[in-house]
Amino acid sequence: MIQYFYEDITEIVNANYKQWLEEIILAEQKKLGEINYIFCNDEYLLKVNQDYLQHDYFTDIITFDYVKGKTISGDIFVSLQRISDNSSTLLKDYEEELRRVLAHGILHLCGYKDKKEEEEKLMRSKEDFYLEKYK
Repeated sequence: MIQYFYEDITEIVNANYKQWLEEIILAEQKKLGEINYIFCNDEYLLKVNQDYLQHDYFTDIITFDYVKGKTISGDIFVSLQRISDNSSTLLKDYEEELRRVLAHGILHLCGYKDKKEEEEKLMRSKEDFYLEKYK
């Protein structure tokens, strides 16, 4: 089950994304467990980053992985404020940037990494592939 939660914000995210996210999971040959998206602002996510990862910088997403075998579960924290800023900076549509980040979290739970250059290229390729599927 995919659930949405909101911390320190009132913005609502399109519920139609849930079906698309489930399709990504199935396409990656995984099973849906419990996935919680926690939508928040920059300050909230910065505190999560500091408290749990000992990182002192803003980010658009943090994924906590509770995957067991092929069943993917996790908590995915998303700063809608950071997505808005990034979409402006990158001259991208806000909704498209939001979908990219939502897919990014799911792809992390599916086992994709993005720390090394080659991993990042594969992650971007997967994001682009699934963004096209949304349209």
